[in-house]
Amino acid sequence: MLHLSMLDNDSILLVVMFAFTGTRFRPLSFNIPKPLFPLAGQPMVHHPISACKRIPNLAQIYLLGFYEEREFALYVSSISNELKVPVRYLKEDRPHGSAGGLYHFRDLIMEEDPSHIFLLNCDVCCSFPLPDMLDAHRRYGGMGTILVVKVSAESASEFGELVADPTTNELLHYTEKPETFVSDRINCGVYIFTPNIFTAIEGVSTQRKDRANLRRVSSFEAMQPDTRSLPVNYVRLDQDILSPLAGKKQLYIYETNDFWEQIKTPGMSIKCSGLYLAQFRYTSPHLLANGDGIKKASITGDVYIHPSAKVHPSAKIGPSVSISANARIGAGARLKHCIILDDVEIKENALVGHAIVGWKSSIGRWACVEASGDYNAKLGVTILGESVTVEDEVVVFNSIILPHKTLNVGVQDEILL
Repeated sequence: MLHLSMLDNDSILLVVMFAFTGTRFRPLSFNIPKPLFPLAGQPMVHHPISACKRIPNLAQIYLLGFYEEREFALYVSSISNELKVPVRYLKEDRPHGSAGGLYHFRDLIMEEDPSHIFLLNCDVCCSFPLPDMLDAHRRYGGMGTILVVKVSAESASEFGELVADPTTNELLHYTEKPETFVSDRINCGVYIFTPNIFTAIEGVSTQRKDRANLRRVSSFEAMQPDTRSLPVNYVRLDQDILSPLAGKKQLYIYETNDFWEQIKTPGMSIKCSGLYLAQFRYTSPHLLANGDGIKKASITGDVYIHPSAKVHPSAKIGPSVSISANARIGAGARLKHCIILDDVEIKENALVGHAIVGWKSSIGRWACVEASGDYNAKLGVTILGESVTVEDEVVVFNSIILPHKTLNVGVQDEILL
């Protein structure tokens, strides 16, 4: 199929935005910025960036966040060389809001004179159907197109709910995390805009300045809490842009039937790692391990094993397992639904399930590190921080263990600080 986006020479930009600090991702974010945490053996941010390989005429990729630039230097260099596309990390000096952050770097972004700008949230897990979105966006002829997905009515209120015209796909109504049910279609956090988005953001800032000037007329009014407004340059994409422009023939939706999840907690990272591993069957089958239990470990389902990891042939691995660099998996070990990070040692006959085993941790012989697998629950998965030692025959269930701890007795439903 020939995409409409291949019919011209327009310049496309990709902007990936990072959440503020990733505090809900602790204890894992103590060691690594959340966007670099590995899912299916690749940094979280790598999955949306990899999807842009399918976008023709991609001129530049920008990463926006609050982390120090040095933390992303190695990754930026690596991915830029891999894609043969310039990649640059831009550090925000202070919070500007999801739309204000984009506007803050507008001059730099517009240097490439882009025809379209993809805007993606890093903590989203999906198939990123970017070429199809671009084709739909051009057919609609609006300022922006939003990726949406259908979810259960019970969970919809946790996200931005929207209503669209069933024939034209025009966005008619948008509300962020409503108290009452509006729709089972939600905002996926993946967008494509024309440069006119900057005019819309500027309009919000101008209106806010005008209101601030009016309030200065009455010093008493300005002191009242209910009249305080957000900073002039703090602009939220959902409440300040999407909601006001709904129904004005400027915004449209593109609905996906593929998987979609939001990666807010470590527990969800296990689920999302599994979703990406399953996607590898179609996009990157060479990344998936195989083995029959004779010369290589027995593999069930979708499994990623880093080339430097050492896995005993009698181990049983899978489904949904990701094993990182220099990990050592002993004889008879059983791993399922888990993420094993760099330099981990799992000794003979140990069991790991629905868990994340942190860097340089060690799990003893016949030990069990497991959880119920409720990815939305606070203690639905077990997480071992960096350099945690679980001694032989110790059971750890539904628990979070902070770094540099040694466990010689069993732990259940606990957070060990």
